[in-house]
Amino acid sequence: MTRVKICGVTSVADAHAAIEAGEDAIGIGDPARNGRVYKVRREGVDIRTTQKGGVILTEYVTPVGTVTESRVTTDQLDGYSDSGLPVDHPIKGAADYPVWEYIVEHTYYDPCYEDYIAYDRQVGDRGFPMVGAGDVPFHHFSLMLCGYNQAFYELVDHTAQVEHLLTVMEQVERERLWPVLADSPALLFNHGVHFDSQMTPPPMFEKYIKPYYQDFSKLLHSRGKKLSFHADDDTKLLLGLVKESGYDMAECFATAPMVTVTLEEARAAWGTDVIIYGGIPSVILEDTTPQEEFEEYVRDVFRVIAPGDAIILGIADNAMPRTIIERVEWISRMVEQHGNYPIRPEQVSYGLATSGS
Repeated sequence: MTRVKICGVTSVADAHAAIEAGEDAIGIGDPARNGRVYKVRREGVDIRTTQKGGVILTEYVTPVGTVTESRVTTDQLDGYSDSGLPVDHPIKGAADYPVWEYIVEHTYYDPCYEDYIAYDRQVGDRGFPMVGAGDVPFHHFSLMLCGYNQAFYELVDHTAQVEHLLTVMEQVERERLWPVLADSPALLFNHGVHFDSQMTPPPMFEKYIKPYYQDFSKLLHSRGKKLSFHADDDTKLLLGLVKESGYDMAECFATAPMVTVTLEEARAAWGTDVIIYGGIPSVILEDTTPQEEFEEYVRDVFRVIAPGDAIILGIADNAMPRTIIERVEWISRMVEQHGNYPIRPEQVSYGLATSGS
């Protein structure tokens, strides 16, 4: 295996060059997920961050009150979480809703299209730049503002406050964020993360999520742009709703054995209307999966995706610290041998890549 020296990196440019060298060495492209077309600006909100031990405390101070959140970060999380794990969230009860509504109402999205143009130039033909554009208000509320456990209690105990906050959040995004995205030079947006059959079950998805994305996707499509979501959760019960929402791609699409949904089920539900970006669960790249089982899994992926429409082969969610890099190289050789369109299942079955090829 080719080894790449990445020590001695002293600048962003050096870091990018080192990453490119690593990608080249194992035969993969650039996922290009770091594009941006706006910067968030908040007026009348004083954000104070302090750290004590391994806990990071953030205070949002406004004229109508203060809310706080805290996260814990440790050496053990290195490589697994870049922002720590939440201890508590900004909304803890009824008194916090007016404060967060104030924050939302004083949030603005300033275009920075030049950043995207520079990033597009940097990526070149190694990938297709994707712009992260946040999350639908309901799921942002559930995941980031309350935490899943408390969010479900809040929906029952403070229904009116929750739905009023969601209305304010959506109105601000429609009026301030959507035009910035639609007018930008970017062509692919990642909006929405971690939709899950349990945490965003079909009834809630139908009520709080689908209408938002139907309108948003319609706007993007009218400008020749595409909509994706970060799909590293179990979407088994949501496949039909994802398609109805107007999504064009499921990025980092997680499949069995990591979750219950299979690649075959997604193909059956979406056809070629929703591009699958994924197909390789990260767990099969680790030593907990025997080599023979890993190889047969990958061959089966090629058989399922044949002839090769609406698929971007990738790892879902990421190559983790225990990844056996030689397995990534093995997949790259499979792509070289069997990835030409149309993929022929009979050749995948009998014309096999070997560890020495």
